[in-house]
Amino acid sequence: MSDYKTVKSSQITISELMLPSHTNFSGKIHGGYILSLLDQIAFACASKYSGNYCVTASVDTVDFLNPIEVGELVTLKASVNYVGNSSMIVGIRVEAENIQTGKVKHCNSSYFTMVAKDKDGNNVKVPKLILSSLNEVRRFYYCIKMISVRKEKQEHEEIFDYKSIEAIENLKNYNVKVEIN
Repeated sequence: MSDYKTVKSSQITISELMLPSHTNFSGKIHGGYILSLLDQIAFACASKYSGNYCVTASVDTVDFLNPIEVGELVTLKASVNYVGNSSMIVGIRVEAENIQTGKVKHCNSSYFTMVAKDKDGNNVKVPKLILSSLNEVRRFYYCIKMISVRKEKQEHEEIFDYKSIEAIENLKNYNVKVEIN
């Protein structure tokens, strides 16, 4: 295994035609189906980059921006945007193309944290990342910020006193009624 790999070496693109069997009750492509595709490409991207079996550790962001229609060609583009010791953050962009008009729309952006495993299921080191463009630098810094925000959320959960009178009183500012027995 090389000590360093480029972002480009991790890139994967898959395309799939959306069929009626992929729809939800409103006739649009089911979000759960898209999530399944996202997990597949995140696995493929991280495994290609690391040279190891990878598992999904977390899904940091899934923003559904536009609905996907039956008959559209969905293309998912993934790359490793950040590496830790055994973890990688895979950024994924989903676009849907109307194959009759050629119109393309951005439908989803997602970030999956994947962890490389050896044959015994233990975490294994991944290659370090070579950033070859300012866009890759931007994406790397975005992931650093995501990690920082995740840590802040965990700290908040550990130290915030939700039982305090102030916290309970503050809930009056929200669309909620507190009825604790």
